[in-house]
Amino acid sequence: MHTIEPHFAWRKYYIASEDALSPFYGREYSEFEFTHAVYDHLIHPQWDAFGSDTLYLKILYVNYEVGCAILELIGEWNDTLYNDIMYLKRDVIEVLMENGVDKFILIGENVMNFHYSDDSYYEEWVDELEEGWIVAMGFLDHVAREFRHCGLDRFLQMDPHFDSLPWRTLPPMVLYRLVDGLVTRRLGEGR
Repeated sequence: MHTIEPHFAWRKYYIASEDALSPFYGREYSEFEFTHAVYDHLIHPQWDAFGSDTLYLKILYVNYEVGCAILELIGEWNDTLYNDIMYLKRDVIEVLMENGVDKFILIGENVMNFHYSDDSYYEEWVDELEEGWIVAMGFLDHVAREFRHCGLDRFLQMDPHFDSLPWRTLPPMVLYRLVDGLVTRRLGEGR
């Protein structure tokens, strides 16, 4: 896992450590010192810790004018033992929401497992969005199945169309517009 870096091609558009509104503003990173691990697996030092022992993230892009944020995740999402959703919601999402972000794209290609506890933080998050949404895209099949099995797809927009988007090759605002269009279409269809 130590060789998996957060997506870096969008650094020309946004760097969280240089954004005074970001929860990671001013953070400095080492290219050589590995300080974080998921269990006994070291992870690349460019990932951001936010309170969880097993889940890390990188804010890849934020546009405060349109209110969108794109976050990439790595590790094990464990609400059962570590209440990861609480840390994610309180320490990252709420900071972004306080600054006008109400549309979230969560990219989960590197989330290896998910362990459910309850849906209270997910429900709270969606209730606070008003006009916004949360899209979960690129999660491994077994993780996406677990989200659905637990009923979290009531809060997280999940669709094979999201998963098929070649997000790494697109500029962030193009990805946002595509996702927003799909969400709008889905909501229009009553899903």
